Amino acid sequence: MNLRKVNDEVFIALDSIVKIGQDELAFLKRQAATNQRKRARICAHKTNDDALHEMLIAISAKSYIHPHKHLGKSESFHIVDGIVDVVVFDGFGEIVEIIELGDARSGRNFYYRLSESAFHTLLIRSDFLVVHEVTNGPFLREKTVLADFAPPEEQVAQAGAYISKVAERAAAFAGESR
Repeated sequence: MNLRKVNDEVFIALDSIVKIGQDELAFLKRQAATNQRKRARICAHKTNDDALHEMLIAISAKSYIHPHKHLGKSESFHIVDGIVDVVVFDGFGEIVEIIELGDARSGRNFYYRLSESAFHTLLIRSDFLVVHEVTNGPFLREKTVLADFAPPEEQVAQAGAYISKVAERAAAFAGESR
């Protein structure tokens, strides 16, 4: 596959027919393991202005996904490899739903679609998570809202403590929901 490197975590597929297999999964995991934010993606769409965005994304369990929402967008995940809990929050940071996902071998649901703008983050339960994400374009950074109830990525210690607390709260929430 021919790729154009945008930065250490974003690669654009240049071929008119994009095919992704085990070699590309291994490449993405290697990239995610070695870059600062611990994630990497291959974009099947060619530009940020495309109407449809499709990406294969590898995310290390060591990556902090700041709770965020996308204004005017929907997104879907198809889990290719790994296990994750998608945690959905209200505007105050309270958990309103946990979506347990995993690859087809896991016995969990392997697909979800978030059709409305809601704060969410990922609790990755495997060393790496690989997802096929689909969302509508264009990508405009100002249409992604970072939750003010969570610390920014740059505050590494606080972000780690926060996500540990979210994991505790998620376990309690799951116990209450059963």
